[in-house]
Amino acid sequence: MDEKNDWRVAENRANWDDRAAVHAASPFYEVERLVADRSYVSPVARRDFEVLRPHLGPDGLADRAVLHLQCHIGTDTLCWERLGAAEVWGLDFSPASLEQARVIAGRAGASVTYVEGDARLAADAIDRTFDVVVTGTGALQWLPELSSWAHSIARLLRPGGLLVVRDDHPLLGALLYESLEVHADYLSGFCDDYEDDGSYVPGSAGAIAHTSAHNWNHDFQEILGSLLAAGLAIEDFRESAFAEWRSLPCLEETPEGWTMPAGAPRIPLTFAVVARKPA
Repeated sequence: MDEKNDWRVAENRANWDDRAAVHAASPFYEVERLVADRSYVSPVARRDFEVLRPHLGPDGLADRAVLHLQCHIGTDTLCWERLGAAEVWGLDFSPASLEQARVIAGRAGASVTYVEGDARLAADAIDRTFDVVVTGTGALQWLPELSSWAHSIARLLRPGGLLVVRDDHPLLGALLYESLEVHADYLSGFCDDYEDDGSYVPGSAGAIAHTSAHNWNHDFQEILGSLLAAGLAIEDFRESAFAEWRSLPCLEETPEGWTMPAGAPRIPLTFAVVARKPA
């Protein structure tokens, strides 16, 4: 662990505690739809599963246990049960987020076990292993470094188990999610310290009391290198021109997600990695 970043992580936790109730009430997270329609799967979870599916074999998620890291309020987490997982767990560092997650799961009739903990130390918080570990959009930038994260995942996976990471492209960190102009380092090591009284959901401006937040850039050398150093084998890597949210102001919404306007340069907005723990 990097002690010099402990205060940043603590401020981030307070920030996400404030976001929990705001996000649970926002249409962005589709809580009421997930509660009303117990067959509905969020677009994020569906696209995560599409990346993972070719690596699962003919039985899919049947008889498999799934762990969702940095699960926040659990709206994507509970979808893994609907996608066929036999057992679903979620981990997050924000206790307020987990309170919302448990309420939402109960209302939606989902059986999910939630655990509070830092994703970098998840294997210390959960004393068992899983067939699949998932981490989703907007997660990695909240971790100061990825070496401990990757080694923790390796400990959490059963032999032959799979990790799927689908997240914002590292290029967006260099753009500071603001424009097509490079504002910051692309290479790992840069931390963006900023103040924001809202979040990415519409209408949230002024709703966040703990305004300090910190995001770390992680380039592909660090992302892939940390997984390889932890003993995982990379089975798939892809980049996509579609984002799960309006991660640049110029993006336009389509059925596939947010993307650059017609005629504008096509750039990667998300990426996906599938890695396996050797049997």
